Amino acid sequence: MVPIRRHTPPPLALWILATSAAPSALLAQVINHVKKLKKNAAEISEGYTIPSDVDEVRVEVEGDATKSGSFIVKASLCCEEGPEILTDLRQTLQSLHLKIIRAEISTLGGRVKNVLVMTSDGSSRAIDKHVLVATVHQALKSILDRVNSQLDFLPSTSFSSKRRRISPFESSSSSSSLLY
Repeated sequence: MVPIRRHTPPPLALWILATSAAPSALLAQVINHVKKLKKNAAEISEGYTIPSDVDEVRVEVEGDATKSGSFIVKASLCCEEGPEILTDLRQTLQSLHLKIIRAEISTLGGRVKNVLVMTSDGSSRAIDKHVLVATVHQALKSILDRVNSQLDFLPSTSFSSKRRRISPFESSSSSSSLLY
């Protein structure tokens, strides 16, 4: 088993570095170290449902259509906890004729992440998977916008004072692997 703090330099090494290096060089090393720690944290949490500090919507179609013409869709919504978010999710997905086959919901520090695996109910056989991804993405984005607008009207003492950030990455993609 690897010691937990093996990847971090000991405090004495940082102190020696701080006293012998130029401030700009020290700052560059600190920035690189923080980037490395963030990358490591992202890799470790990839297999887990942990809310991130950015608002994001991701939608993927897993594999091709099944024999019945339905698709398996994996979607995630990460945002500040807000009133009625689960109700909004359920109503939105029902209106899109999607059936939830697995759901993972986690909260951390006033944030929530919902990961939903769904299938179309078979009534949308003629729909293209790219259209389905775009439709689900837009529906979840509207929920995110609604939650954020509701939070603007709530007292600021009930939620964290961190500013909301939007993910700079493309938030929808498609995958060719089949989810079981």
